[in-house]
Amino acid sequence: MDSPGTVIVLTGPPGSGKTTTARQLAVQFDRAVHLHTDDFWHAVVSGAVPPYLPEADAQNHTVVRAIVAAAFAYAEGGFTVVVDGIVGPWMLGHYRQAVSVHPQVAVHYVVLRPARAVALDRARRRSDPDALVDEGPVLALWDQFADLGGLEPFVIDTTTQSPPETLGAVAAAIASGRFRLPVHRPGVTRRLRPGPDPDPAAG
Repeated sequence: MDSPGTVIVLTGPPGSGKTTTARQLAVQFDRAVHLHTDDFWHAVVSGAVPPYLPEADAQNHTVVRAIVAAAFAYAEGGFTVVVDGIVGPWMLGHYRQAVSVHPQVAVHYVVLRPARAVALDRARRRSDPDALVDEGPVLALWDQFADLGGLEPFVIDTTTQSPPETLGAVAAAIASGRFRLPVHRPGVTRRLRPGPDPDPAAG
């Protein structure tokens, strides 16, 4: 049986460099999976509720449970899994629960957070068809990552970094072990707040 792998949750607001970094980080490992969480929201083709609405709460937790189940299934098979998407403190309970069931799987939590104006500028420059580029939703999501309380030590400021510099910083953070997610919640109780389209499927 393969030795268990690792789950790396790479998150942050739109324009923080999550997806670019996640792809480059994943290929550095011998066996790795880049788990792009947007795909799980796009898989809901009928009956979907916009994830930023209060009534989408049950749906959003269902989708996150599916993401976590996939991530840990790959990790149990010996893969390093880079989870790429909007994973705020309000959804970390699902990962902690999975760790309690699979304590042999290490979970690292890394938040990429450039300055607010920089994140908006970078988001607006994206050309992917599904990219979130509208100012309101981008800034609303940035604001939700602005003060992470007990999770602030898990933040990397990417304001002045080039993509290679961000990749190096993330790799160093993982190697240090300081970004490993504790099983016990460090006092952060914030959850996704309704707003002008803060869409967890648009990272």
